[in-house]
Amino acid sequence: MTGGSSDSFIITASAFVKKPKTTDVVAGGVAVFEAETEKTGIKVKWQRNGVEIVTSEKYVMKSEGNKHSLTINNVGKEDDVTYAVIAGTSKVKFELKVKEPEKVEEVIPSEAPPEPSVSNVPNAADIEPTGDSKTLEALPEEAQQEVSTDPIGLFVTRPQNGEVTTGGNITFTAVVAGESLLKKPSVKWFKGKWMDLASKVGKHLQLHDSYDRNNKVYIFEMNIIEAKMTYAGGYRCEVSTKDKFDSCNFSLIVNEAPAMGDMDIRSTFRRASILGGGRRTTAALSSVDEEGRELDFSALLRKRESFLRSVNRSDTKTESQPDVDVWEILRNAPPSEYEKIAFQYGITDLRGLLKRLKRIKKEEKKSTSFLKRLDPAYQIDKGQKIKLMVELANPDDEVKWLKNGQEIQVSGSKYIFEALGNKRILTINHCSLADDAAYQCVVGEEKSFTELFVREPPVLIVHPLEDQVVMVGERVEFELEVSEEGAAVKWEKNGVELTREETFKYRFKKDGKKHYLIINESTKEDNGHYKVQTNGGESVAELIVQEKKLEVYQSIADLTVKARDQAVFKCEVSDGNVKGIWLKNGKEVIPNERIKISHIGRIHKLTIDDVTPEDEADYSFVPEGFAYNLSAHLQFLEIKIDFVPRQEPPKIHLDFMGQTPDTIIVVAGNKLRLDVPISGDPVPTVIWQKINKKKDMVLKNDRSTAPMDTSGELSNDNKLLADSEGRVRVEMFEDHCVFTIEGTEKEDEGVYRVTLKNPAGEDTADITVKVIDVPDPPEAPQISNVGEDNCTVHWQPPKYNGGQPILGYILERKKKKSYRWMRLNFDLLSDLSYEAKRMIEGVVYEMRVYAVNSVGMSRPSPASQPFMPIAPPSEPTHFTVEDISDTSVTLKWRPPERIGAGGLDGYNVEYCKEGSTEWIPALHGPTERTNALIKDLVTGEKLHFRVTAVNLAGTSQPAITKEPVTIREVLQRPKIWMPRNLRQTLMKKVGDTVNTMIPFQGKPRPKVVWTKDGQPLDSKEVAVRNSTTDTILFIRKAERHHSGIYEVEVQIENMSDKVAITMQIMDKPGPPQNVKIVDVWGFNVALEWKPPQDDGNAQITGYTIQKADKKTMEWYTVFDHYRRTNCVVSDLIMGNEYYFRIFSENLCGLSENAAITKNSAFIKKTGTDYKRPSYKEHDFSEVPKFTHPLADRSVIAGYNATLSCAVRGSPKPKIFWFKNKMDLSGDAKYRMFSKHGVLTLEIRKPSPFDAGLYTCKAVNKCGEAEIECRLDVRVPQ
Repeated sequence: MTGGSSDSFIITASAFVKKPKTTDVVAGGVAVFEAETEKTGIKVKWQRNGVEIVTSEKYVMKSEGNKHSLTINNVGKEDDVTYAVIAGTSKVKFELKVKEPEKVEEVIPSEAPPEPSVSNVPNAADIEPTGDSKTLEALPEEAQQEVSTDPIGLFVTRPQNGEVTTGGNITFTAVVAGESLLKKPSVKWFKGKWMDLASKVGKHLQLHDSYDRNNKVYIFEMNIIEAKMTYAGGYRCEVSTKDKFDSCNFSLIVNEAPAMGDMDIRSTFRRASILGGGRRTTAALSSVDEEGRELDFSALLRKRESFLRSVNRSDTKTESQPDVDVWEILRNAPPSEYEKIAFQYGITDLRGLLKRLKRIKKEEKKSTSFLKRLDPAYQIDKGQKIKLMVELANPDDEVKWLKNGQEIQVSGSKYIFEALGNKRILTINHCSLADDAAYQCVVGEEKSFTELFVREPPVLIVHPLEDQVVMVGERVEFELEVSEEGAAVKWEKNGVELTREETFKYRFKKDGKKHYLIINESTKEDNGHYKVQTNGGESVAELIVQEKKLEVYQSIADLTVKARDQAVFKCEVSDGNVKGIWLKNGKEVIPNERIKISHIGRIHKLTIDDVTPEDEADYSFVPEGFAYNLSAHLQFLEIKIDFVPRQEPPKIHLDFMGQTPDTIIVVAGNKLRLDVPISGDPVPTVIWQKINKKKDMVLKNDRSTAPMDTSGELSNDNKLLADSEGRVRVEMFEDHCVFTIEGTEKEDEGVYRVTLKNPAGEDTADITVKVIDVPDPPEAPQISNVGEDNCTVHWQPPKYNGGQPILGYILERKKKKSYRWMRLNFDLLSDLSYEAKRMIEGVVYEMRVYAVNSVGMSRPSPASQPFMPIAPPSEPTHFTVEDISDTSVTLKWRPPERIGAGGLDGYNVEYCKEGSTEWIPALHGPTERTNALIKDLVTGEKLHFRVTAVNLAGTSQPAITKEPVTIREVLQRPKIWMPRNLRQTLMKKVGDTVNTMIPFQGKPRPKVVWTKDGQPLDSKEVAVRNSTTDTILFIRKAERHHSGIYEVEVQIENMSDKVAITMQIMDKPGPPQNVKIVDVWGFNVALEWKPPQDDGNAQITGYTIQKADKKTMEWYTVFDHYRRTNCVVSDLIMGNEYYFRIFSENLCGLSENAAITKNSAFIKKTGTDYKRPSYKEHDFSEVPKFTHPLADRSVIAGYNATLSCAVRGSPKPKIFWFKNKMDLSGDAKYRMFSKHGVLTLEIRKPSPFDAGLYTCKAVNKCGEAEIECRLDVRVPQ
């Protein structure tokens, strides 16, 4: 009797025994490729350049059993491509290399390989248009016969790498299968990563497409005409349909024309590409560096200088300097001429040239227009607003803002232009991607440049990647879900960006918000960490590719069987889907009525009934697909009958065949069969009993007729079993007995005693049976020492080791929300702890452990408590002391730079006395605020303070004050910061709320005193609220008596500061007085009135005169904002009678009531005999007279100011304005207005230079009048 073992075996994944190899064939010959598969009946496919080959006269495919062949007749140059043979999941690639025959001139190749057509003719007119027939000649023959059936790619022919000389033409062609497409596919051509060439179509670039109905393919072409050095670099062609996508990368190399003369500095700054597949330095059809790299102008200039020196040293005296020195021209030219010079001399990289020119200028001129320029670049999130600000040397200069060279016009609320003193601000609201541009601020001939970068909202990861464990050859699919459809993502493996290779190693798939990375046939090289990145986050998952192994849980054992008995070979493997064959001495066993083969789940059985001597052999089980077999030997037992005299005492022959089965080991669940040879005459009675503490289980087989007394040896509760009853049974034969236990269990372990009795005597023997099993699962592991990406796992041994020593442990890990467990160790762990690494911070994990002994692996332990790898945050930043008093300190700080996934629970603030090492908590527990007021400190003590950030992972490093802080109040002089709007008269309407806040400073806390017109404030009328930094004057409902001068004084000991606020509460005025009709003549009425008695505590700004017909009494306005106290109402209707009313007006509005004329004015009808009354003509001439004087004013620099007065005179006087006796008529800074006798002088953005004595002079033929005022201009502090 033998036991089984649990070994592991490696799978061989390839389905080919013999693979086709690369072959060299002369053109016109025949090429034969042969392949041999491991099994028969496997379907094999042949491919040419990824397209499946169909049988034709040219291609002949044969299959005989497991041998397959491909014959290619009449081999041509077009057949020099890559081929592949596919069987199941195995794919083998090989090549056919076609050699030219000896007489090359007589061989005409039928087709050319799909290479881009190149022409060095510089003129585009010389190029013939590309038609469908010409393009089809470049197609592979099989592509014309059948459309691509490649389930992944869409291309039949991909664009190939090309090379062209400067000024030449080149065509790239892409052919797409169209038979299975319902509509035309979408094709895009790109330069570099993102530049779409559809917007660059023109003189040098043309895109064409057509459809070949015969071959059912779409043909797309890109023609580059008169190639330049800037066109070199990497290109990409993308084709997409409703449910498929494919792309192809290719490159263009542009070679310079042969040098014809001296080196030209202009060619130095014409950009070229780096050959050999390196990084590009140019963008397609433009001079913008796509990768953001600057050209090395210093190296270029050094190259130029060395070239000139080498020429000067040579014997040849030819002149080597360029014809035109562009450097000298640019040095002496104004900036406005740079673009013109660049265009004239063909400089495409003007920006790089100007950078270099700026560095070599020796005398850099300081800007005369800008005190502060724009920053080189700004960045803003999409939807936000940004302000671009410059400071001017002269605040009177006019400023223009340009966007991409075009002047920005005022349009709605998108752009807001502000002028504050010498500052000019451009505000861009609701920034979009269209605002991502270059901006300029232009003052005269000077410009300030900047670039605005608009950042789109981040794309967040909704469903992250999950770790995966697969076998070699299996398909791997990583799935990611993001927050926005169509978002761009970047895949990386171990820090290296993944790209779609021509072998289709990686497939990238998009489905709405979901993105997939697919690996069709995984290999060991695919092990690693895969990362996907968006502009708003990243996700990492680990892929573990294991070699396919098959574990044997129970092996087959050697059997010794007697004639006509049954022999059962049984084994159990780890994979229930694995099939296999049984071999007898190396030949396959064919089942029949006597020999049966069964496969149920993981158990395979070979059963042989009625064993004969011919059945004695070596039997093996070979798992299908594995280079391994399980072997055992079947030994046929011949029974020899010797003459035994009668009355032979019974005898147990445990040493039969040289074996001593004193202790038998059996795996739990297996069948235990004990064959015990016996002898005796007459046939003895066999009694089996299990010896234990409580009772003995007795199994009796009595085939003798003699009575037997066992009362002295067996207890009364022993159970007698029939021969074939139950799981435990005894079978008696003539020369041996068989003890069988079906499906052994742990309870079956113990010492079994067999007793033989007959009249001649008795014999006993003890057999020890040991049942071994897999261990019990350990208890749930414990997690400790959790770090940023690691933790320590502890566990205890299982309570039962299965009867065998524990060989080691296996640890598994998974994410909390995932269902995939990932194995952490492949070698057994002998310790009871393990440090798990390479975890992702912020992700919740669980752990479980298996115990392993020689029998196998236990069931998994319960999962550990979920845990999250986190690290403490970094120390708080900008930790400073904000304020100090005699008993308190105010501290402030900013959050840590790195918080981590554990978040931030708060901050601990502590202090320590100078010279001590004991830190005392300053607050009760952590605080969530970023400032703290620590009270009840001892005056004069010197203390150190520190603050630490706290989260789930622990406490950060402390931020400590650099020097000890002395607890003592700092004296600060009182100072009131008067708001700008309160420096002039504060005007409010009756009923308005007055709420003025005046900030101040001073330590200790100053005393604040308010007065009005020198008297204390009435607390019932006015409320005052004071704090440590400001004071507030509050009037809930203002009345006119609240007007006056308010003074506030801040006092600290013998120091003080005082400011005054003038408050004017206005109301609507009363109606005018004494409105009367002075005269009525013709269609005119003259009115006169006096100003209102109540002006509403504000200056009367005008009057509104209305008329009403006596019949309807509907009022119509005749004049509004009228300033005089008399007027003439004209254009009245003859025969009507009118009344008139007048409203007063001030800053609050019109008066509530109007003054109405007592009498009406009747417009008489003119008769035929009307006699004009005779009256003396009145002389209306009047010397100019100022009715309202100029008032002295004090204004703030940078804000427009006006001077106003009123004048009367007849004829209308001519007005002159003077400043310090100098006429202002020709100065554009001043604007003069005259309306209804009101004269206004507007001064645009005055400066201290504009202060002085201003004079207004009115002159007519009757005389002249002058009036003066003084203007003070203050500079804001």
